Amino acid sequence: MKVGDLLKYTPTSTVGKVTDIRERDGKTWARLDFTDLYYDSALLIPADPSEYIEVSFKERKFSERGQQAIEDLQKETAEVDTSEFMPSGGG
Repeated sequence: MKVGDLLKYTPTSTVGKVTDIRERDGKTWARLDFTDLYYDSALLIPADPSEYIEVSFKERKFSERGQQAIEDLQKETAEVDTSEFMPSGGG
């Protein structure tokens, strides 16, 4: 395993390109670019290039569809009248 390898995390089938490798507490961890998270190397297997979908940082951070969903939600919540709600609960 080395930086640049395509690997698949077997529990979730997440496929990514290795961007960093670390050792800690006797385990080796590899960071995959798709999620930018570290995975236990014992659960990683080589992936076929056809399984890999390259995602740019901009797309991963915020997609157009995500932006539209947030705008729709803001419109919905802006029209809610909360003047008749009474707080309740312990405390």
